[in-house]
Amino acid sequence: MMADYDIIVIGSGPGGYVAAIRAAQLGFKTAIVEREHLAGICSNWGCIPTKALLRSAEILHYGQHAKDYGLVLEGSFKADLEAIVKRSRGIAARMNNGVQFLMKKNKVDVIWGEAVLTKPGTIKVAPTKKPAQQPQVPPPKTAKGEGTYTADHIMVATGARPRALPGLEPDGKLIWTYFEAMKPEKMPKSLLVMGSGAIGIEFASFYRTMGVEVTVVEVLPQVVPVEDAEIGAFARKAFEKQGMKILTGAKVTKVEKSADSITAHIEDEKGTKQTITADRMISAVGVVANVENIGLEAVGVKTDRGFIAIDGLCRTNVKGIYAIGDVAGPPMLAHKAEHEGVICVEAIKGLHPHPMDKNMIPGCTYCHPQIASVGLTEAKAKAAGHELKVGRFPFVANGKAVALGEDQGLAKTIFDAKTGKLLGAHLVGPEVTELIQGFVVAMNLETTEEELMHTVFPHPTLSEVMKESVLDAYGKVLNA
Repeated sequence: MMADYDIIVIGSGPGGYVAAIRAAQLGFKTAIVEREHLAGICSNWGCIPTKALLRSAEILHYGQHAKDYGLVLEGSFKADLEAIVKRSRGIAARMNNGVQFLMKKNKVDVIWGEAVLTKPGTIKVAPTKKPAQQPQVPPPKTAKGEGTYTADHIMVATGARPRALPGLEPDGKLIWTYFEAMKPEKMPKSLLVMGSGAIGIEFASFYRTMGVEVTVVEVLPQVVPVEDAEIGAFARKAFEKQGMKILTGAKVTKVEKSADSITAHIEDEKGTKQTITADRMISAVGVVANVENIGLEAVGVKTDRGFIAIDGLCRTNVKGIYAIGDVAGPPMLAHKAEHEGVICVEAIKGLHPHPMDKNMIPGCTYCHPQIASVGLTEAKAKAAGHELKVGRFPFVANGKAVALGEDQGLAKTIFDAKTGKLLGAHLVGPEVTELIQGFVVAMNLETTEEELMHTVFPHPTLSEVMKESVLDAYGKVLNA
């Protein structure tokens, strides 16, 4: 019997909806299942609305430093929290409606509800049990509902949720996840952030710029622990200069709650203990893949350390079932999910795409200063046995950065000394999340140091720090 669809995607986050669009482009009859927010966490509660909050904080920062640019602001200039949150939520709704439009444009059917795999090629969709985070954009009027649906290929893109540590579970009032941190009813005077990955440090940056006393507690030895140690150290100095208190090599062991504050018990690696009282605490200790209650066990799909196990083309061990995005393992990034979706669909079509190379997936953190990287850190490159040439260039020696009044930053490039292969690039400073893609393209094209050194970068631009860091790796730096 002919299946209802060629491809069904479970989950409409960035990986899921992009996969659905690419499937439709390739002529597959496609449906996508969503239970809560079309466009997923990223567009509704993650990547996009947080950038809206950070943009508001950035404008506030510039207003507070107007005199540094020869400007005088007269009258009241202050943050309106309700308006800031309203703007962020409005942008999230716009993204949601945009994906609704894309589904309609590409003739992808939207099925509303919770999907469970009942056997290979079949899902059962039931009404959503999970209470939706509010505000919620209504589902498309044309969305299909509960029932049994069949497809030749089923792609699991169910994403992830905030991790909760035993005894430190978020309660939505005093201990927040990113959901509550994104729409505070009032601005706390003090905040403790547990975890200094991208989510934790971005919220720490937002709230500190808004005038909140912020303490960051990180169990590992450095903040933004996935980044190169030199970049992490530079970022830490910048954060502390802004007034953040940062405790590394420390963990929250216990939290006591009062009516409108928390007291965190903290212990460092030496056993030294202290307590910190704050109005609110954000738990930002990673995420957990949504692998439960979707029928994986019933159909025999294997998991590994809490994630669905896949190969380089996103295939699980069960024929016709695939997984992409956060549910399929780190790095937990929207752009990784999107690309996996494209790879998966194109492989189904027989187009022979290249498998995902996770070493070429850039990471970006939108704190102040911004952080961006791709490839190996210096420590990992050494551990892999490479003989290295490492270049560094400070933003303080870049004319555009000085003109912008944003001259604190560092570009660092790592090359294999024998082959000239670019192994990694790491940046901290203004707009580096926009600069990093130049190095990503270079790595994908297998560009050598010689080609980068003979590439003309426009002047004056921030991008010149990229070339200068390459020149520095080979003893040819010009402007430092």
